[in-house]
Amino acid sequence: MQTATSTAISATTYILQTPPLIFALIVLLFSIIIHEISHGYVADMLGDPTARLAGRLTLNPLKHIDPIGSIIVPIITSFGGFTFGWAKPVPFNPFNLKNRRSGELIIALAGPASNLFIAFVFGLIIRFGTSGFGTTNFSAIFLQLCAYIVLINIALATFNLIPIPPLDGSKIIFAAFPPTPKWMRIRASIEHYSIWLVLIVIIFLWQFIVPIIPILFKVFTGVSF
Repeated sequence: MQTATSTAISATTYILQTPPLIFALIVLLFSIIIHEISHGYVADMLGDPTARLAGRLTLNPLKHIDPIGSIIVPIITSFGGFTFGWAKPVPFNPFNLKNRRSGELIIALAGPASNLFIAFVFGLIIRFGTSGFGTTNFSAIFLQLCAYIVLINIALATFNLIPIPPLDGSKIIFAAFPPTPKWMRIRASIEHYSIWLVLIVIIFLWQFIVPIIPILFKVFTGVSF
């Protein structure tokens, strides 16, 4: 049996199969910015003020926009059905951390965690956006826009947790190993091919990861899309 919320979401899902391009790009941009700022704030808390001193702990998009990754690539990929992009990475100096090994792990987790938190908040709006008597407390279009925000942030968190450089997942894996000179050389060698590894994931492996996103969407919102 469908709830009033799922009925509202389902109705607009079929009407609006893809989000308006401008809205999707804005959500993607600010979700990425919040992701990067989270890295910077946590790094600052753990002893590395690099991002703060560089003026990067701000929501001002002009401080974060990468012309290619934040504008051109998202527009092109949107027409292919998968909006992908990036912002300028927040500067980070691991040698400033009080505990480099655990610090790098926590900083890496902060980015995806921020996206999952956004998904959680807007997921609650969708989950409890109904009175339970066949009517919704919010308009169907508003709930649909919330669904896009949840979806984009889940996708961002999922993508960034893939354990290949330069994604956060790789930093989480790297933090499990002691920073010995030998291991750091191996890590540097792997990171040297990061752009090619990301392309391999996008072109060949992402299709196998995508099925996770609808599952997480239902966990956060209580409805399917």
